[in-house]
Amino acid sequence: MRYIEIYNGIKSSALAFGCSSILGARNAADSKRAIDAALSEGINHFDLARSYGYGDAEAFVGKTIRDKRKDLVLATKFGIKANWKAQLFKPLKPIYRKLKAAKGPAQTVAQTASTNVADRFHDRLIINAPNMIKSFDESLKALHTDYIDYFFVHETHQTITAMDEVLEAVSKLKNQGKIRAFGLAFMRHQFDLHQNYIEQVDVWQFDCSPQAYQYEEWKQKRADKPNILFSPLSGGNPSLKASEKLSTLQKDFPKSVIISSMFNPEHIHQNSKLFQ
Repeated sequence: MRYIEIYNGIKSSALAFGCSSILGARNAADSKRAIDAALSEGINHFDLARSYGYGDAEAFVGKTIRDKRKDLVLATKFGIKANWKAQLFKPLKPIYRKLKAAKGPAQTVAQTASTNVADRFHDRLIINAPNMIKSFDESLKALHTDYIDYFFVHETHQTITAMDEVLEAVSKLKNQGKIRAFGLAFMRHQFDLHQNYIEQVDVWQFDCSPQAYQYEEWKQKRADKPNILFSPLSGGNPSLKASEKLSTLQKDFPKSVIISSMFNPEHIHQNSKLFQ
């Protein structure tokens, strides 16, 4: 596995494990098997959020990797949280998974918040310092850790008016050794919302798939910059195989970490071979 230093002193595997489906579309056994397979391939970067797994993914990953924490890079996000409906939904998750499996693999089309069914079970927070600190403390507890490597704002749909106070709170947490780097996770089509302050964050995390809308423009803008890229297989050129999309991305963005949600151990093995 090739490793990339996106931010000072943090060395991530070039291929990262996306945890969005843990205890959501994927059950505990599948999730544990996939995490173990990723670790065996040298993948050390795990991408999480308070909302993943309808609020359950962080605690599951934290328990699973607890004895390996010092060797891993944990990234999580705040701004979207599971609501009371998610708690009611927990007993129905096995049924949901069976129905989803019966429908077969979803088409790779870009989803927005307005069309994403999962948003019914989540609330969006106002992005300010108190909400950030509360969410951060919840993440620390769930992940069984005393620091987060990468802490992100999670795909807000509005310009952040309280960014100065958020950055001040982040600075204090950095000084306490609780956050190593702070970033903004966003959809590229919403970049304009964040232009006034995005240069003040340490890391950009954005969606990117070969030949997706404005792909060439973003390649010119960010190819030589350290980034974290998500949704590499969604959208873009439908004629390209998954392996071709991943290979193209790492060629075009050689300083970037690429997040992929992978739960088939064989797929994890094959994808990892691309990042040697």
